[in-house]
Amino acid sequence: MRAEMAVPADPAAVEGPAAGNRRRRAPRRWQLSGTRVLQIALALIALQLVVRAVVLSRGYFYWDDLILTGRSGSLSLLSSEFLFYDHDGHFMPAAFLAAGLATRLAPYDWLVPALMLLVLQALASLALLRLLRLILGRRPVILIPLVFYLFSPLTLPAFAWWAAGLNALPLQIGLAWVTGDAIRLCRTGSARHAISGFLVFAVSLQFFEKAVLVPLVAFVAVALIYRVDGRVRPIRTALSRGALFWAPALLLAAVWSLIYRLTVTTDFAPFDGASAIEMVRHATSNGLLPTLFGGPWTWDRWPPSPPWADPPEGLIAASWVLAAALVVASIVWKRRVAWVWIAVGAYVFVSVTAMVVTRSGADTTFELGQTLRYLTDSAVIIAIALALVLRAPVRAGRTAPGRGPTVASAVAAMSAFVAGSLVSTATFADSWQDNTTRDYLANARSALAAHPDVPLLEQPVSIWVLLPVAHPHNLVSRVLGPLPDRPEFAPATPELRMLDDDGRAVDAEVTWVRAIDPGPAQGCGHRIGSDLVELPLDGPLARWEWTVRLNYLSSADGEIVVSLEQGEPVVVPVRNGPNSVFVRLTGGGDLLELRAMGPDLALCVGSGPVGVVVPVP
Repeated sequence: MRAEMAVPADPAAVEGPAAGNRRRRAPRRWQLSGTRVLQIALALIALQLVVRAVVLSRGYFYWDDLILTGRSGSLSLLSSEFLFYDHDGHFMPAAFLAAGLATRLAPYDWLVPALMLLVLQALASLALLRLLRLILGRRPVILIPLVFYLFSPLTLPAFAWWAAGLNALPLQIGLAWVTGDAIRLCRTGSARHAISGFLVFAVSLQFFEKAVLVPLVAFVAVALIYRVDGRVRPIRTALSRGALFWAPALLLAAVWSLIYRLTVTTDFAPFDGASAIEMVRHATSNGLLPTLFGGPWTWDRWPPSPPWADPPEGLIAASWVLAAALVVASIVWKRRVAWVWIAVGAYVFVSVTAMVVTRSGADTTFELGQTLRYLTDSAVIIAIALALVLRAPVRAGRTAPGRGPTVASAVAAMSAFVAGSLVSTATFADSWQDNTTRDYLANARSALAAHPDVPLLEQPVSIWVLLPVAHPHNLVSRVLGPLPDRPEFAPATPELRMLDDDGRAVDAEVTWVRAIDPGPAQGCGHRIGSDLVELPLDGPLARWEWTVRLNYLSSADGEIVVSLEQGEPVVVPVRNGPNSVFVRLTGGGDLLELRAMGPDLALCVGSGPVGVVVPVP
């Protein structure tokens, strides 16, 4: 059974004796021992990690990272509210748990997420190396698909973004490891490979819902190995030999899919044919294809959006030509590899389709596909495809001198690819470094630590950190809540300050959008007791988040309840004597409603503004 899927030690074992004679007359090929090949592969992985570490050193927390950190700081790590949260259509309890542990360990210390990403990347690269060895043995040709995966810019944007990396990297690990276990199961029949593959599949599902495709990828890979090896019934053979894994994996996928549908609400965009075609074009022509050849070389960005691939037109055209030439040449050169490329196309099609139906809409730009993170796992699929093509037997008559690739041509192609990829990596790091969140959090940390005893009025963070579409996750209580040295975030405060766009605390005031009318009581204004009192405004307020300045005289320390006519009440502490308090209210209407909490508390409330908070000029 092992021999049926083992890589031939001698190409003549696949091609026949005559082909072996021709191969001996061919130009000199790779002359490396299996140990040396493995050493080179590990050195390449180490180099990849060094390059990626440099990228991370120039990155920082961004967008969803703040949401993950903010939720980690306010919820119990093992609560269903935290782990099973519907995060923009994603079901990722293990990713939330990892983010929660990092936040508990060191809130907003970038070193912890960076190390986490590097460890995950190392595991993904090692898992792929293991898979390539299972497909190709320790032959030097394993370096070709390995180099593609290690340095391809296709995996870069999802890696550098912590929240995206917690989805993408476990998926890549799952794809590579489970496929390797499926191959070993079909070779040996050992149940331990089925158990290992099942466990890794189960874990990868907890990081990213797209991992539901992992068993399917493993099955197709096994079937394609049988096909390129010349098996008559590759699908039936793959089904029977791997049944010990396929059956429980299918059951787990079904159960998990049910849980996913009960937990997550996915909004599908109305179908627009023209927009869908345009998004597909941006994702493939401007995004995926140039990365296959070391592109895109340049990136564009509209802060606070992430960078997206912005390849030159010449590279886009050349990528189409080179991709088509590679596919055609491989089919002409090798036997039974057409279905390999069909499988790759199907996987990319599924990925792009999922992006279009879940992310397209009136507020979505076509450049979304060029951010590459929706296609990043395709790098593993393409690496597997390259390995299968290299494994396949050469067609008769294609092994004469000059008919196949030589060592020199392979090394030259890989060197050109790595050079272009490093250029793309450097330009991406330059663009990714432009992140206002780093300075904002540093300034906010210092500002909050300097005033720990005065409550800070709830407010959104800078739009350059999180846009209002992220509400309520863009509120300072959510984003900055995990910081240890800070004041209380409250709906009311006696001293009005705000964090500016740089994260610095500045004195603030309330604009006079509306005003509280003067009260009827001479020398007092509005008398407030335990009964509800309505304070008229000088005009109506639309339903929104407003701040009111209450100028009052209180008979004692205590609490009052304040609300707009159409809104939720807020409990506000008051102090004995004449004072002012600033209250954040959500609602609208023509009235402000107040009452004291307790029969012994009485207040006089004068006129004051109702509006929005702005810095003092």
